Amino acid sequence: MSTDGLSVDEGVRTLLLFMPRMVSRVKRIRVPEELQSFNLAPRHLSLLAFLLFDGPMGVNELASRLKVAPATVSLMVGDLSRSGVVERREDDADRRRTIVRIAPEHQTSIESWLAKGAHAWRQALEPLTPAERKLFVDTLAAYERALAE
Repeated sequence: MSTDGLSVDEGVRTLLLFMPRMVSRVKRIRVPEELQSFNLAPRHLSLLAFLLFDGPMGVNELASRLKVAPATVSLMVGDLSRSGVVERREDDADRRRTIVRIAPEHQTSIESWLAKGAHAWRQALEPLTPAERKLFVDTLAAYERALAE
């Protein structure tokens, strides 16, 4: 491997060896004890991450960000709402719209659950220029799309 960069094959080999270790470490991030009884799945983690980082939002906006149908988000929000992890309320400006937020009593637990991953990403991304960050994120998105094909 040269110090100037990687060939495509060197990059593929390195990432194929690296990714399982990274995924394994991410899977070992424990759900906080106070959230374990809710049977949270990875799809819930993504939804909760949007609510944590971007604040309360509507079901349609969540569906757009998660790239799933609004009905799917409604079902997830219903599950999380019944268990008390999130709260739903009618939008005062548009009564047809439902606003979803993390229930205040679970905010700290969810923050601590996501903190390790957020800290690791921050550590990895901070040394990069904005253009390098965009390239990295775009590359991961392209990899995800290629896996889905």
